[in-house]
Amino acid sequence: MTSAKQPIIEIDRVDKRYRSRKAESVHALRDVSLSIEDGEFVSIVGPSGCGKSTLLKIINGLERHSGGVLRFRTGAEDPRQAMGMVFQQPLLLPWRTILDNVLLPRDLGGRRGRDADVERAKTLLRTLRLGDFMDRHPKELSGGMQQRVGIARALMHDPPILLMDEPFGALDAMTRDQMSLELLQIWERDRKTVVFVTHSISEAVLLSDRVVVMSSRPGRIVSVVEVGLPRPRSLADINTERFGDYVREIRDTLDSEHELTTT
Repeated sequence: MTSAKQPIIEIDRVDKRYRSRKAESVHALRDVSLSIEDGEFVSIVGPSGCGKSTLLKIINGLERHSGGVLRFRTGAEDPRQAMGMVFQQPLLLPWRTILDNVLLPRDLGGRRGRDADVERAKTLLRTLRLGDFMDRHPKELSGGMQQRVGIARALMHDPPILLMDEPFGALDAMTRDQMSLELLQIWERDRKTVVFVTHSISEAVLLSDRVVVMSSRPGRIVSVVEVGLPRPRSLADINTERFGDYVREIRDTLDSEHELTTT
């Protein structure tokens, strides 16, 4: 996706180093630069331990970067107020109902106007096909349903940016496909900026405008693949030759990078 306007997220030569529990220096990210446009869906793929999740946490302010600059053009005084985060696990509080779990961020923030927030939470849960489960507790829901609650919670304050850290990784294949379709529907409707970390190349191609391919640690960007598949998309796209070409291009890049780091 190309645009003359300024990106909503600009990552400029970001570096990340930290100390391990054994006091060893770990170089997690090296010279990472990436610009993300407003309303763009960008996925990040790469080998385990390459810093994908670390980069997402740096964007969200959950971790500090060691070098480089991040710029945000969200209109919010604190960029984090413009972001919703969906983690690998839904991280629901077992003693709260599904509705109250979605309302947790507003309760922690001490927001006024609870009635309006309750209505928004209910609307989100209905959109995510959880309207009949608002008064249930997390243990009564399947893994896919719990992850839907996590997405609803992240969307509660209607953030322009949605950060997703392998949100479907723990789900079975059929549930994962269904969640991908639901996410596509949400994105098509709201056109939020999404940064999505995944280990699945097919998932990345199905969802994204661009797929960012990262190297082994220290993670750096080795390729950015523009996905030119028409939207709206469906699971039928996975069976097309063009889809397969994108998957092979990304896999070949990862394989080549792996060979370089092991020789």
